[in-house]
Amino acid sequence: MRRLLLRNLAYSLVFILFISCKTYRLTDARPVLNTERRVENLYFSSKEDYVYKCQIDIYKNHVSGILIVKKMGDSAHRVVLTSDFGNKLIDFEISEHDFKLNYVLPDLDKKIVINFLKNDFRELLRQQYPVSESFENENARIYLSKIDKKSYYLFFNKNNGLLKQIVYTQNRKEKIDFTFEAKKHIFADSLELQHKDFKINIKLFQITENE
Repeated sequence: MRRLLLRNLAYSLVFILFISCKTYRLTDARPVLNTERRVENLYFSSKEDYVYKCQIDIYKNHVSGILIVKKMGDSAHRVVLTSDFGNKLIDFEISEHDFKLNYVLPDLDKKIVINFLKNDFRELLRQQYPVSESFENENARIYLSKIDKKSYYLFFNKNNGLLKQIVYTQNRKEKIDFTFEAKKHIFADSLELQHKDFKINIKLFQITENE
């Protein structure tokens, strides 16, 4: 049953490449003096294991399991996704410029599946963001970061300084929305990754907490 579900999930990705996404506009925010040259996403910066309950929804397909993220060196991470019963589904190492696939379940061994996971986790695990412009609204300090042809809007809570959202855009089109719930700068209690051009949603919920 699980193998059939994973196979359907892989095939579903093939049919979702022609959906357009909307132009992203920053609303209810005003420009402010830019005092930061760089901001960071520190939620995966510790060298302790990050262990989450993982839910992946792709159109009508649903897969759940355990996600383990381990920082390796300055910029690389190892990502392992297992089933709820501990069977390994995929294992890879990723950094900004490199990707190494250690293992993938045959039913998931499709180029489009690997590319989605590679791109999504590369964006999720990105730590450094040079700041181009700064804004603020009632609740957040917002930083615009431009890297190559990509733009990122990072929303930091004014009250506690914690990163609560990243909106990733390309060619002014909203691509992925990352939303975080956290009590610490280095560990998100939960997070949601939502594609705006595809019906793909990934949710992570803490199992073990970093110190």
